[in-house]
Amino acid sequence: MSLQEILTPYIKQAVQQLFDLTIDRVEFQATRRDFEGDVTMVVFPLVKQLKGNPAEIGNKIGEYLVENVDLVTKFNVVQGFLNIVISDSYYSQFFNSILENKSYGYQQTNSDTKAVMVEYASPNTNKPLHLGHVRNVLLGYSVAEILKASGKKVYKTQVINDRGIHICKSMLAWEKFGNNETPESTGLKGDKLVGNYYVEFDKAYKEEINQLIEKGLTEDEAKKQAPLMLEAQEMLRKWEAGDEQVVALWEKMNSWVYAGFEATYKNIGVDFDCNYYESNTYLLGKDVVEEGLAKGIFYKKEDNSVWIDLTPDGLDEKLVLRSDGTSVYMTQDIGTAIQRVKDFPDVGGMVYTVGNEQDYHFKVLFLILKKLGYDWAEHLYHLSYGMVDLPSGKMKSREGTVVDADDLMNDMTVTAKEISEELGKLEGLSNEEKDSLHKMIGLGALKYYILKVDPKKRILFDTKESVDFAGNTGPFIQYTYARIQSILRKADFDYSQDIQIEKLHEKEKELIKNLAQFPEVIQQAAKTYSPALIANYTYDLVKEYNSFYQSVSILGEEDHDKKVFRVQLSDKVGQTIKNAFALLGINVPNRM
Repeated sequence: MSLQEILTPYIKQAVQQLFDLTIDRVEFQATRRDFEGDVTMVVFPLVKQLKGNPAEIGNKIGEYLVENVDLVTKFNVVQGFLNIVISDSYYSQFFNSILENKSYGYQQTNSDTKAVMVEYASPNTNKPLHLGHVRNVLLGYSVAEILKASGKKVYKTQVINDRGIHICKSMLAWEKFGNNETPESTGLKGDKLVGNYYVEFDKAYKEEINQLIEKGLTEDEAKKQAPLMLEAQEMLRKWEAGDEQVVALWEKMNSWVYAGFEATYKNIGVDFDCNYYESNTYLLGKDVVEEGLAKGIFYKKEDNSVWIDLTPDGLDEKLVLRSDGTSVYMTQDIGTAIQRVKDFPDVGGMVYTVGNEQDYHFKVLFLILKKLGYDWAEHLYHLSYGMVDLPSGKMKSREGTVVDADDLMNDMTVTAKEISEELGKLEGLSNEEKDSLHKMIGLGALKYYILKVDPKKRILFDTKESVDFAGNTGPFIQYTYARIQSILRKADFDYSQDIQIEKLHEKEKELIKNLAQFPEVIQQAAKTYSPALIANYTYDLVKEYNSFYQSVSILGEEDHDKKVFRVQLSDKVGQTIKNAFALLGINVPNRM
């Protein structure tokens, strides 16, 4: 039970007895650092009802709490804020209550609640994963882990966009220019090889466009009439018709890409419980459109195309079926959402991790699903996020100038190695241990730099800044964790016994207060789908620990009980850092 939950009934009782007023809720906030106090009650909501002076009201409640509640030792009132000071014994007892809980902060999965399906990654099979995918994958995976830690059952999924004109472009270019090369013959990852042919198609296509423009065609005409584009469109028609040769080539090249994706996912440290493939889902949703027509949710135009009118809801009219009967992306997304609930009947909500350029699409999708009458449509969330830029600007995959995810991770490891060697951080370790640590530090830096930022904000990614060993970075937090492990290794005594400390050092108390916030931070991060809350909580905890480390003696403390307690406190902070970073997909090192 949180401190706020403990205090609330006492404060309600105080207001009832002092002012003969029944209140439904009590508003709390963190006490500002420049005032004495451990938790602050906001008095202003009572002022209107009591028509009194906020300072007088606060003082009366404060006096009542000191007289009647053992854990409240004193108080002060600043304007309309009642700052409450809590006894050291409360914090000491609280700490002992969480000491043995290795998964402190995490809630057990509640079997009575509906599961949540989190979609992320959802790549195209014509190119490797790039910097934009990295933010998507890290956000989606982290939100899934946070939801799990908050007590929800979670399924992680992706929709692989494995069909359409984009993959046909790579297939056609490989047929024309590839000389039957394979990942094995070139030594390239399969996704990189296929991505190279997407770039080759674009180069050759542009040459054809320029030649046609020189012959007098407009740019639009040239784009439509370029032989390569016509051939790619014909290949797509053949694929849709089930042409054996085209389907065999499609299966072969996609299998190369899937192997490449799998290696990248393993390297970055994310996983999925199930995959959906667009080639299996692109026809879904058509039957739903027919049902919607019968119910009057959709309507048909003269050309036989089917639409939904969302103008009464402040949106526009939306096409859901073309006049030739083919579906659009909206139709597929409607069908896929419904199919997921059929496949996983315990799913009661979904999270879609997709860039903010699709904000409108998801507003429309969610509204259509609600109008179709699905109760789970009330629990759909678009985890929208901003672009990731590098100092050199935005990247385009068709021109081959995109920042490849594998290359980025490798660069992060190299940068971590360079900075570690400059600082002499890893002296005394074997080369194998160093290599493992460089990767852990580099990946931790990348993940933390991206996840500490609110998802909706755009990021300018700076490799060197992210690997800084000081400041709000992954390596700074990893280094503090390693420092704690060093203390634990040096503790040559049994620190497992229960210790009751009556008088806490102010730094000990502040650390315990920080630890007490962790369960609520997880719940809030789950509620707002924001890994940034976990990241910044961890940074604050680490800053508080480093202040504690600088202010008190730990292993050199002469008082045995205090020494044991401080080692226990260090251990608990280390566990909490590890648990918090696990929610961000970041590993922590025992030595650094």
